[in-house]
Amino acid sequence: MKIIDAHMHFSNIESFKETAINQSKLDYSYNGILKEYEEANVVLGIGMGLVEKEVEGFPDPSAPTPMGLDLDERIPPPVVYCAGINPYNLDSQSLQKLEKTLQNPRVVGIKMYLGYYPFYAYDEVYQPVYKLASKYELPVVFHTGDTYSERGLLKYSHPLTLDEVAVEHRDINFMMAHFGDPWTLDGAEVVYKNRNMYADLSGLVVGTAGDIKRYKDSPRFFNHLKHALTFTDNYQKFLFGTDWPLVPIEPYIEFIKEIIPAEYHEDVFYKTAVKVFPRIKPYL
Repeated sequence: MKIIDAHMHFSNIESFKETAINQSKLDYSYNGILKEYEEANVVLGIGMGLVEKEVEGFPDPSAPTPMGLDLDERIPPPVVYCAGINPYNLDSQSLQKLEKTLQNPRVVGIKMYLGYYPFYAYDEVYQPVYKLASKYELPVVFHTGDTYSERGLLKYSHPLTLDEVAVEHRDINFMMAHFGDPWTLDGAEVVYKNRNMYADLSGLVVGTAGDIKRYKDSPRFFNHLKHALTFTDNYQKFLFGTDWPLVPIEPYIEFIKEIIPAEYHEDVFYKTAVKVFPRIKPYL
């Protein structure tokens, strides 16, 4: 089965480097992602544009809009990306740069970092971005749930805050990153209610293959997730993602396979990503 990783990172972020060394124990590099993708039969990764201007500075108010992938001078061939948005940097010049970037066929969506930046998804500051998403028929991805920085503010990343945007912009497909974890049941209601809201299953674990197994085998750790998945009663609304480098890819694939019924594996691991991100078709 061919696999699309609908949420990964390839940015020069200090916390990602530290996580790769100390927690997930993987090679966070150009060659590292090529090797893991080849071994796991991942045919494409969708990177989330992110830039850190100061070491350990994310969420960085001085970062540009749009943000791209800057871990290496080269973006790996099996990787496309979503242009990242800094709401502090959305003046007319930045919006012009964003629109030009969205015309690049390797840019397949837009990423907003709710919680990392203190703005709700429905804030007026983002309205010009939604207009561009509609114009270029691109999906918008929101960070939701726990933030990977203690400087994040959780009230802005709660999945219920996406409902208003989904209703207001019915012509745009939205993807709720991390399924709003730990508020997955709230996220499930937003996915269930809105035909244009999807969720990825990335970032549910941070660590090694051993950590994934330990959490998976815990009698209660993923009860909330399984409850939420069952509540939506529609596995075709979910996309596989890793949040690499937070976990090694192959063990995380096996973990997601165990919590998704086998008859929906092709949807979760491939077909729904093609539906939500139509620009990726030439790269498959």
